[in-house]
Amino acid sequence: MILVDKSTIQTIPFLHLVKEENIDKKVPLCFFIHGFTSAKEHNLHYAYYLAEKGFRVILPDALEHGERSTGKSEHQLGEVFWKIVLHTIHELPILKEHFEEKGLVVPNGIGVAGTSMGGIITLGALTQYQWISSAVSLMGNPTYVKFAQAQLEQVEALGYDISFSKEEIKSMLYELSHYDLSLQPEKLAGRPLMFWHGKRDKVVPFNLTREFYESILPYYEEHKDKLLFIEDEKADHKVSRDAVLGLVEWFEKHLTA
Repeated sequence: MILVDKSTIQTIPFLHLVKEENIDKKVPLCFFIHGFTSAKEHNLHYAYYLAEKGFRVILPDALEHGERSTGKSEHQLGEVFWKIVLHTIHELPILKEHFEEKGLVVPNGIGVAGTSMGGIITLGALTQYQWISSAVSLMGNPTYVKFAQAQLEQVEALGYDISFSKEEIKSMLYELSHYDLSLQPEKLAGRPLMFWHGKRDKVVPFNLTREFYESILPYYEEHKDKLLFIEDEKADHKVSRDAVLGLVEWFEKHLTA
């Protein structure tokens, strides 16, 4: 039986899924991070599949999402998108340490994954935490600076006013550069990494992610099985069932007790 526990740590609401027989055992730990305007409960199917395979799975609500929503519109959320991304990255160690204190974390057995904004968070987290053993990005983007610049250009093209001054934008891009995996690919350090992206995605640019993947191929020359890019010719900004199952298979292969 899969147990589902709802809990909160330091204002971070999360769901914890694990097989009943593994509740007090050290098993590999997976964090799964939801997308923009989504919530932890909307991703229970990912967690169920992972828990079924023996993983402990944590689904947190990002800032301004789910239980933490303050009623902002999608446009208002868009204005604080990168604040949400960085805040979630900074909250991951809080969750990790909670389970470490309980003696439930396997050395070299922590995976991080997410969809869209969650994939972006996953890729940024790889620049900060060497304790992440394996990662999966579904429709994510590692090129924080380029993507943020593209977002600003899109806002202008749509005729919206940008609510940031030139100095604020410069400062934001500088801060994002510290989390931009494309600017520091050496921080991957050969860790297993899987991408899934639909070629028709108009929300998170496919090309930026594909270009990054191709740029890091030399880093995995001797361990080609640790890097995977799955492109879906027909998919737009929606994860396919094959992608969900691919994520589970990836962690089965690269996260072991």
